[in-house]
Amino acid sequence: MANTWRPDGWRGHEVRQVPEYPDAARLAATEATLSQFPPLVFAGEARRLKEHLARVADGKAFLLQGGDCAESFAEFHPDNIRDTFKVLLQMSVVLTFGAACPVVKVGRVAGQFAKPRSAPTEKQDGFELPSYRGDIINDAAFDEAGRTPDPDRLVRAYNQAAATLNLLRAFAQGGFADLRKVHRWNLDFVGSSPQGARYEEMAERIDEALSFMEACGVTGEAVQQMRETDFYTSHEALLLYYEQALTRQDSLTGQWYDTSAHMLWVGNRTRQLDSAHVEFLRGVGNPLGMKISGELQPDELLRLLDVLNPANEAGRMTLISRMGVDQVESGLVQLIRAVEGEGRKVVWSCDPMHGNTIKASNGYKTRPFDRILAEVRTFFDVHQAEGTYAGGVHFEMTGQDVTECIGGAQAITEERLADRYHTHCDPRLNASQSLELAFLLAESLKAQRTGNAAPIAVAS
Repeated sequence: MANTWRPDGWRGHEVRQVPEYPDAARLAATEATLSQFPPLVFAGEARRLKEHLARVADGKAFLLQGGDCAESFAEFHPDNIRDTFKVLLQMSVVLTFGAACPVVKVGRVAGQFAKPRSAPTEKQDGFELPSYRGDIINDAAFDEAGRTPDPDRLVRAYNQAAATLNLLRAFAQGGFADLRKVHRWNLDFVGSSPQGARYEEMAERIDEALSFMEACGVTGEAVQQMRETDFYTSHEALLLYYEQALTRQDSLTGQWYDTSAHMLWVGNRTRQLDSAHVEFLRGVGNPLGMKISGELQPDELLRLLDVLNPANEAGRMTLISRMGVDQVESGLVQLIRAVEGEGRKVVWSCDPMHGNTIKASNGYKTRPFDRILAEVRTFFDVHQAEGTYAGGVHFEMTGQDVTECIGGAQAITEERLADRYHTHCDPRLNASQSLELAFLLAESLKAQRTGNAAPIAVAS
């Protein structure tokens, strides 16, 4: 990292997707308050995640990154956190067991409060107000008071993130993630589905394997990995006032870390070379992600990697492809060839959600499950053809029984979207759809690791 970097250096660059606060003094006071709060995560944890991601970049593990589109204050509840964690555990077990591959688990949680918008304002019934940018900034309710950016929301987001992290650490390290409890992770509404039945069958086989290991003297008491798991957090580093306030200098290494999350990513709308977001992220030691899309040119991507990972450190950079099913093949190949041709060490991950959003005939924003699967399938196929490693997936999901994405084995139709459409922003996979995706991923990952090409079957 350049010696001239400072946590506030981003303020001298063009800032995109950051709201205008009407009371600058109040915002500054809130930033000062946050800067005195304890870190949410620790530098050593971020370094450990980077080590795990280096294994992914080397083709020896797989990245599973998922969670809410945008966390909300209204839906903050321990049951929601638990259920999302359960689904990610289930998906991880499916991938590990089905493909014999270690899985790095990273949640879009405990900080995913801010969202980029395509326009700074929106109109309803002839009235124009600021766009909803996530609960850390303003309110989804369409009224002047709610849509005015409020600095107090930064503190509320911090407190919610701290409580969420506390619960997640307890789940991961306190026995909830014990493999001997693999049956208990099945949610009630998933258990009665075809995916639930398939999961239970797999869980029985895991039980048999664990019983054999215990008979041989290998128990959870002796092997920590059988009773605990590593779980990391991530979010888009969008609201830079919040990110700077939680940036700390590590006492062991002297390096700066953004302690709001273990991993941070820069989005499609803020990844410009001269942007404030790239300037900020280049100086923190966290592992980073970057969304890449079809309009990104290979030479620009290489320049961004020069800035964000000048030492070409393995595990530092995850490139998250969000092309859309119609453009993934043409858009991804040229970027893979440019990056691999220059010997850059990156994790290649697939976000099959953001490029496949449509508006249903009844006005609901949704995502067809078959298009999501098709993009993942093509992502794996492209890497198979290029001789590179498809190392991860990045998706928006929830443990709740929502009806937001159409299709899948549940056969959710446009007419059923209104049944349980709860998202504050973008449509999410529900637990059943997430588990269905995991089984299909396991098949493709196994084929990739064994060298036997086998395309993902797209559900009708």
